[in-house]
Amino acid sequence: MNKIKTRFSPSPTGYLHVGGARTALYSWLYSRHNKGEFVLRIEDTDLKRSTQEAIAAIMDGMNWLSLNWDEGPYYQTKRFERYHFVIDKMLTAGTAYRCYCSKPRLDHLREEQMARGEKPRYDGCCRDYVHNHIPNKPHVVRFRNPQQGSVIFEDQIRGLIEFNNLELDDLIIRRTDGSPTYNFCVVIDDWDMKITHVIRGEDHINNTPRQINILTALGAPIPAYAHVSMILGDDGKKLSKRHRAVSVMKYRDDGYLPEALLNYLVRLGWSHGDQEIFNREEMISYFSLDAINKSASVFNTNKLLWMNHHYINSLPAEYIAAHLAWHLEQQGIDTKIGPSLADLVKLLGKRCKTLKEIADSCRYFYQDFVAFNSDAAKKYLRPIARLPLEMVQAKLVAISDWTCDNVHQAIEATAKQLAIGLGKVCMPLRVAVTGTGKSPSVDATVHAIGQNRSLKRIDNALVYINKR
Repeated sequence: MNKIKTRFSPSPTGYLHVGGARTALYSWLYSRHNKGEFVLRIEDTDLKRSTQEAIAAIMDGMNWLSLNWDEGPYYQTKRFERYHFVIDKMLTAGTAYRCYCSKPRLDHLREEQMARGEKPRYDGCCRDYVHNHIPNKPHVVRFRNPQQGSVIFEDQIRGLIEFNNLELDDLIIRRTDGSPTYNFCVVIDDWDMKITHVIRGEDHINNTPRQINILTALGAPIPAYAHVSMILGDDGKKLSKRHRAVSVMKYRDDGYLPEALLNYLVRLGWSHGDQEIFNREEMISYFSLDAINKSASVFNTNKLLWMNHHYINSLPAEYIAAHLAWHLEQQGIDTKIGPSLADLVKLLGKRCKTLKEIADSCRYFYQDFVAFNSDAAKKYLRPIARLPLEMVQAKLVAISDWTCDNVHQAIEATAKQLAIGLGKVCMPLRVAVTGTGKSPSVDATVHAIGQNRSLKRIDNALVYINKR
């Protein structure tokens, strides 16, 4: 049996969206599970809409998700010579023909067919017509599609699919401007690159019989096809820009980990028993096409958030810290003074579901704040808080071994000495050192901020109280 070879072949007309990322993941997993090869191919024949920015966005998305490819990236625009060579051979063999029908004629034909309630299709006017045209007269080249029988293929997800050849008209394979068309380029690429399995979205099902017919006419091997169902938004409509973050890199920007997005995407249409959490090795080990669901999947942002929170707290803190560093950089937070990012992850990971949330709420660990949160200060930095703050400050000053346990004992001893509840020490202290009313446990927070900076901030809080 030939080595399994799959491909991901996006059109660079926009970013890499989650639907495309899931298709890429399924293709990648199938090749890895079968110890095969994975090809990246950029289908950039739409010259007007393809952009370098989109190509860069696709590469960024694939690299961020660590979906590494064995061959490529190939670019269709660099393979035009090959496409024209095959088209010319087809013209000679009679499996393709020149069509000189004008646009007005084709428009009129379409209108008549639609008026009769027929499916619009080319009527084969130039198919067997002996032309008397000068060679450079504008024309397209069409594939001579069989007019009898059916195209039957076993979809690896959906089972047997059949198309009557009479439903398929003679596809244009080269435009008037000389550029080859998408459906033709795909066929030649899959043939030349020895692709054995084409895993793609269900919107390509109608292209499959046309591509099979061209491959048959060329005497080329026909790959296995697997068409993945679409992804719907929470509202039951096809996932699109209106559903907020559909770009893969937007999820990175919003603070998701690549592991969380991959794990979420693999489960969005595929399952292995009741298991929800899969590491990369498990995905590769368990993945099979026959476990992919035929019906559409609904994207649930809350489930993705839950999964992201799980990974923030289960992957090594040092690894999370490496991803978090980018978010802190985006916010201009200098982390030279303050806790290590790994310690920060341990401090805030339980409270925050995204890395962006951690970045948004950690500034006080690294930078002095200019003002207290007004609501928190109004509630907790009152004259009654002066004595607990002064006493706990004196005990913090006396600590020679700055550990979290020693900070905790200082807070507890203050509450005991003043015969007040722990909260009456903790809350004023929390607002004093963070500027806000929310933080991880106050002993861990004070310890992470550091002795000198905590003492200085308590001084500022006492000045604030005295001014009241």
